[in-house]
Amino acid sequence: MARCAWARTDLSIAYHDTEWGVPQRDDRVLFEFLVLEGAQAGLSWETVLAKRDAYRRVFDGFDPELVARYDSRKIQRLLEDPGIIRNRLKVESAVSNAQAFLRVQQARGSFADLLWEFCDGRPIVNHWRTPEQVPAETDISRALSKELKRLGFRFVGPTIMYAFMQAVGMVNDHLVTCPRHADCT
Repeated sequence: MARCAWARTDLSIAYHDTEWGVPQRDDRVLFEFLVLEGAQAGLSWETVLAKRDAYRRVFDGFDPELVARYDSRKIQRLLEDPGIIRNRLKVESAVSNAQAFLRVQQARGSFADLLWEFCDGRPIVNHWRTPEQVPAETDISRALSKELKRLGFRFVGPTIMYAFMQAVGMVNDHLVTCPRHADCT
């Protein structure tokens, strides 16, 4: 299988082959990726994948209603947990993002509805032949970033949002030589 070049370890191969680029509209899963992509800023995705189970455990299965209620004691306990990335700004942003997430759900019915408006409700299918062709951000990720910041989200810069869009299938950036490209189209 001629997968995308970044999938090199058992962990990243399993993620690539089953999740990355698959269109996702489940709000809880979208919240999980929002937290994880924010945690990844400045680090490798492999690092985040290795800590994903711990994140699921300590962030109550990424239930935004529970995460939105975390207080300073809970945040301190999270910062002491070696299973996650212990960066105060990233942990605090997960809590404030849960609060913003709930406001979006209240106003629009779902977070997915907001996201998918940025690509007219269907995945953007790219036809890259080499990893070098894949952009770090796009006009759409910049617009999404701007809107999420306006709504009170943090750690949602245009590069983070493009990685998020790839992860949740808003963008199909599997190389055309990768069998998953056709699967995610």
